[in-house]
Order: sequence, then structure tokens, then C-alpha cells
Amino acid sequence: MSKDRTVKATFLNMCMIYDEERNMVLVQDKIKDEDEWGGYTFPGGHIENGESFIDSVIREVKEETGLDISDIKPCGLVDWYHEEKPERWLVFLYKTCAYGGKLIESSSEGKIFWMDLNEFMASTKAPNMDTYMKMFLDDNINEAYAIWNKNGNSELVLN
Repeated sequence: MSKDRTVKATFLNMCMIYDEERNMVLVQDKIKDEDEWGGYTFPGGHIENGESFIDSVIREVKEETGLDISDIKPCGLVDWYHEEKPERWLVFLYKTCAYGGKLIESSSEGKIFWMDLNEFMASTKAPNMDTYMKMFLDDNINEAYAIWNKNGNSELVLN
């Protein structure tokens, strides 16, 4: 008997927008709701069916920040595997320093503001953002993997 390899997959994205000259990153103080995590993070969200991954990150950034981004670079993949049911969440990480438009102060997701990168690194960020930052900042690290279950998320392992 063959093993069923059907898995429900949810695709998400996140984008670090940075200003190299000022050493600043665009931060979202994400409002936590019952299904999501909150805290300092970067804009991003769900990839819609029929939408390309790049188009989805452009759309999400526009919706959450008001900015138009281009010259988007892939940074890595975060793979959350569910321990008890056939489900995975894949988060595609991107970064760019090419942006324009008028920054909004907040969206339904939370406040949006520029923060010094060193200050951001020392701040209390959303869960797992310290691991995500290793992929955003180190071109030699491009994958993180973790199992999640009803007891909460396990620690991400970098590959």
C-alpha cells in the first residue's frame, strides 16, 4: 500500500525593505489576532491562488505600507511542517532597497515605521524573527525548518 503524499500547503511571503545609506529597515508593529502572531516584523502575507510569488509580495507591501517595491531579491524559505496533520506553511522571504511612493503610518496589520537595523536587531521582535533575520542578512543561509503542533511551535532549524 502506498503512502498518501497529499499535503495542504499555505504559501506566504515577507519582505525586508531597507535603506542601506541610513542603515534602516521598514518595520511593522503587527497587531496580534487570534490566528496570527504579533510584534515587530516586516510586511507580508498570503500568496493568492493564481498569483505569482513576486506579484504577491509587491501587492502585500503596497497594501500594508503604501510603498511600491522593485528589484526584489529572494532570501530564503521558512518551512513549517505540522506534526499531527498533513499540512505545511511555506514562507518565502524577500528583500529590497528599491522602493518609492508615500509611506502610510499604519494599516489594519499595525503601525509602519523606519527603525535603525541595529535597534531592530536588539528589540523584542515577533516570534522567530531572529532566525528569519539570519536569512535576510546572510546570503549563505537560505532555509529554515520547524515542526509545529498543538503545543506550540518548535524552534526553527537553519539549513
